[in-house]
Amino acid sequence: MLIRSLRRYLAVALPLVGSAILLFSCEKAPKVVPSSSTEVVMTEYSENLSITMSENGRKSYHFTTPMMEGYGLARDPYREFRKGIKITLFDSDTGAESASLVANYAIFYEDRKLWEVKGDVVATNSDGRQLFTSQLFWNQATHRVYSNVDSKLVDGDEVHHCEGFESDEQMKDWTYRKLKGVTYVNEEQLEKRSDASAEPSTEKVEPKENPRSNVPRRTTQTSRPTRRSERALPARSRERTAPETL
Repeated sequence: MLIRSLRRYLAVALPLVGSAILLFSCEKAPKVVPSSSTEVVMTEYSENLSITMSENGRKSYHFTTPMMEGYGLARDPYREFRKGIKITLFDSDTGAESASLVANYAIFYEDRKLWEVKGDVVATNSDGRQLFTSQLFWNQATHRVYSNVDSKLVDGDEVHHCEGFESDEQMKDWTYRKLKGVTYVNEEQLEKRSDASAEPSTEKVEPKENPRSNVPRRTTQTSRPTRRSERALPARSRERTAPETL
């Protein structure tokens, strides 16, 4: 009797267990949602940082910054400089300083070797050429710098206004995407103009009438000929009357 009852129980239970396994196997596995995104996980932090980078055993560039934050777990790992940065580039042959750059903000994408700087960007090369812009990109892999916004390039007595440009990282070979105009500045002419404007005019040097006098003032245009004629008439009258008195 016991064996027969076990057989009946198994005959009913096994189909139910099999159908349950088949039912649960058809359901999709639940998605695993991470508790926090790796894009915002900071993996590096430094203050008052000063680093010199080198390529092929030679000094390539040097940068200083008040603060650096690194995000190495992001899809595109980057380092952020939210308090500004100063970058100095060096010539690969001579090792001398070739260009410098300062900005209020910078971000460096490690895998792409790409710098992006923003806010009061000023770049200067060894020849004295200066660049003023609000946004600038520097690709270390291609050794090129470029911008897509309005920029101003000061080269000696020439000021180039453009909308976007591209150049080598030494700022010597330039290509303008849209040149808006060129302004020529001559320092000698500016000094002469400033000196001429500083010299007093003849009208200001001449003495003015007493403001306390009740005599009405005359305009400068009529006062000059009148005074000259009044001074000249007595001289002429003496020359004419002198023979008559003799």
